[in-house]
Amino acid sequence: MSRTLNSAPSPSPHPRAHTSPVGGLSSPQLLSHGQEGEALNFLDSRPVQNVIMSSLIRDNGFERKLNRGDFYACRDARGEVCGVALIGHHVLFAAQCVETIEAFAREAREREDARVILGERESVGHFWSGFARAGETPLLVKRELLLEQTWPVAVRESVPHLRPATLDDLSPVATVHAQMAFEESLINPLEVDPEGFLARLSRRIEAGRVWVWIEDGRLIFKTDVFSDTPQVIYLEGVYVNSDDRGKGYGLRCLSQLSRELLLRAQSLCLFVDEQNEAAHAFYRRAGYKLHSHYDSIYLPPQI
Repeated sequence: MSRTLNSAPSPSPHPRAHTSPVGGLSSPQLLSHGQEGEALNFLDSRPVQNVIMSSLIRDNGFERKLNRGDFYACRDARGEVCGVALIGHHVLFAAQCVETIEAFAREAREREDARVILGERESVGHFWSGFARAGETPLLVKRELLLEQTWPVAVRESVPHLRPATLDDLSPVATVHAQMAFEESLINPLEVDPEGFLARLSRRIEAGRVWVWIEDGRLIFKTDVFSDTPQVIYLEGVYVNSDDRGKGYGLRCLSQLSRELLLRAQSLCLFVDEQNEAAHAFYRRAGYKLHSHYDSIYLPPQI
């Protein structure tokens, strides 16, 4: 019902860093330990749009393996940060101007590990025009809506068995998560990178960021807290067992979890496919409203 990140192979060897200026704008510069605060100050100016990058930096600093890519910054003529990007398996970026977006696109074009470009619709259009190599076509393009909830919805019947997952739950959670990733991207992470996929999912479970409702060994509901910042929490992989849909279980679980999470964050957000009207209706009932329009561009593997 919602998109899944972090579901394909890890990035290739460490890239080079660029420091030569382009007019008044610096080329993308590799960020390193000690620059976290500067990057977060820039990203926090738009906390909802930048929640994924902000959370990765808070969780992992600039550790490449954990982020599955590298963080870069562009600076203006005064030396101040005017753009931050994660370039690796996922390409995410925040920029103040088109020139900065294009600079990040040129950097990403040199990478062989880029698989998914995600951003606000107009910005992704600018990025693609600077990124695409001659004759290159995406594997898949998805139009998505970023939805946000800022206030707990009406209290529904509680779900006593909704809880953080444990490593004992890894197998059913991984099976469902991999299937959702395949439906979204046409790539099954359990087939292309089982070791890396299971390691990342185990780490998320150990951090208490996967919530499940399991009865008699059957997974009824699952969702992941993929990104967690003081301002915004980003959910992904919301799942309700097909045998239990239409019973209100999903709304009950999401309502209960949302009330708990909104005690420590200003809002929750998630992505939904623009064409999935059933999911739109579900999230409206759960208290989510449209925040902005996004595009995801899935790239074919490099041969």
